[in-house]
Amino acid sequence: MKLYIGSKLRDKCPKTCIGSIEAKVKVSDSSEELLNIMNDMCREIEDTIDTKSISKIKNISDSRSSYRSVGKDPTRYRLSSEALIRRVAKGDGLYKVNNVVDINNIVSLDSVYSVGTYDLEKLRGDVKFTVGDSGESYTGIGKGDINIENLPVFEDEEGKFGSTTSDSTRAMITTSSTHILMNIISFNGDEELEYYMNVAEELLVKYADGEILNKNIIK
Repeated sequence: MKLYIGSKLRDKCPKTCIGSIEAKVKVSDSSEELLNIMNDMCREIEDTIDTKSISKIKNISDSRSSYRSVGKDPTRYRLSSEALIRRVAKGDGLYKVNNVVDINNIVSLDSVYSVGTYDLEKLRGDVKFTVGDSGESYTGIGKGDINIENLPVFEDEEGKFGSTTSDSTRAMITTSSTHILMNIISFNGDEELEYYMNVAEELLVKYADGEILNKNIIK
């Protein structure tokens, strides 16, 4: 499987990069230790971040600008990273799903980048990061139909399956998932990606019995 950034997105958002991790994992309920990490992070965000200032955080501000560059309104279609941090800053905490999804959300909160984790056994062929076409939609996780026209999206041979706003149900992580692709998506270059990839790797190895198969920064 090759992961690459398509010219349709690259031309409009030239600083787009992806920190990509392929791993074998064991999906289960999160351990108490992992939940404590999540809860501590949520408390710190709630105590220190005002919701009015979230749009000014550099990684969110730069990502919002990229949405505008491809023709998507970031106030109507929020980045998943922004939606997470807004939820936590308001005191609503995070949903506890499973260890892999919880790690995904911890890395997103820590980095303030959108992070998507997918079941590789549900994907076919190469994966392209591109822009949704006119009239396209898919069924989002817990959200019904998502309009992905002009939205940065991942696409394999069978179609679009994930975005920086909301992923589809097709490649979502379940208790039967064993082979995953975790993508940390930056719209402002790769300067911070290696650090957060290392954070993700450490969490996957320690809390999901992860075996890292590949780590790459896609430019």
